[in-house]
Amino acid sequence: MVQRIVMAPQGPAFSRLVMGYWRLMEWNMSAGQLAGFIEQHLDLGITTVDHADIYGGYRCEAAFGDALRLAPHLRQRMEIVTKCGIATTAHPDNVIGHYITDRDHIIHSANASLRHLGTDYLDLLLIHRPDPLMDADEVAEAFIALHQSGKVRHFGVSNFTPAQFTLLQSRLPFTLATNQVEISVVHQPLLLDGTLDQLQQLRIRPMAWSCLGGGRLFSDDAFQALRDELQKVMDETSASTIEQVVYAWILRLPSQPVPIIGSGKIERVRSAVKALDVELSRQQWFRIRKAALGYDVP
Repeated sequence: MVQRIVMAPQGPAFSRLVMGYWRLMEWNMSAGQLAGFIEQHLDLGITTVDHADIYGGYRCEAAFGDALRLAPHLRQRMEIVTKCGIATTAHPDNVIGHYITDRDHIIHSANASLRHLGTDYLDLLLIHRPDPLMDADEVAEAFIALHQSGKVRHFGVSNFTPAQFTLLQSRLPFTLATNQVEISVVHQPLLLDGTLDQLQQLRIRPMAWSCLGGGRLFSDDAFQALRDELQKVMDETSASTIEQVVYAWILRLPSQPVPIIGSGKIERVRSAVKALDVELSRQQWFRIRKAALGYDVP
């Protein structure tokens, strides 16, 4: 059973692994099949689900909501995370993709997510990407209004730099709950650019997206040496797949990231849960880092 952890000093409590629904529309599930899948990962202890308003061309939240309407009792067993702040050309009003973080849009987007998901509150709302036109005071006004109305319980950001995180936090009376960022063996800049150090300092856990490199880890010939090293480490540990080794590599970070699983196959979700029991030594961890980057430490 997946344990629960506290994300930040003022909460919330989430499952140690998160189920991501970015690719939900590619899974070709009926509402009934999706409700069954949700119940299966809830039974594993993966109670936190990750969405965004734009996922699936603005369709994923509504599809998830249709499943919850078939099995409304499942809502009380989960924590729903969603994001706002990106406007894509999948919406006919947007002639160009852009960011939008003004007060009215954030509130409108949160209300739309509530409606699509068929729930009366969100556990966590994130600003999806840094916006060059972001007015931190406006974002704070929206967050405070949504919090006071009871529509959103916690707030955070995604893909923010430490300076952007600090700016928004300076305007808020409550703690940002997370910074959801890309962390994987094939994308390591955040390990040394201060992003994870800031979160460790503040005792805020990052959420880690694209842990498997969006599938590139398994399909790109450039990562053959990395796959070979992951296989060697797998054979040395209790892991049964190299995916489990990758998740264990991320879990080993002292900022204690919460990995997001992106598969719609329950067998792969069950396999990911087993990564929680895989322990990597410091040298194994650095062997993987070297195989990914192609060079040793200075």
